[in-house]
Amino acid sequence: MSKTPKSVIAARIAEAGKRALAEAEARRRSVTLESPPPKEVGGRDGPEPTRYGDWEKKGLATDF
Repeated sequence: MSKTPKSVIAARIAEAGKRALAEAEARRRSVTLESPPPKEVGGRDGPEPTRYGDWEKKGLATDF
């Protein structure tokens, strides 16, 4: 059993929570400041094949 007082544990948890909120806010700011990725020239239409698990070209589908 831990001999650390509950008030010390509560203070550490509060400190960690504040740190986590600050990190999350910094991530949110960095995401909104980044520009969107460039458009692919000559790329495929439709949903992203690597996300949905199969590739289709001219009616033929292949799974990886």
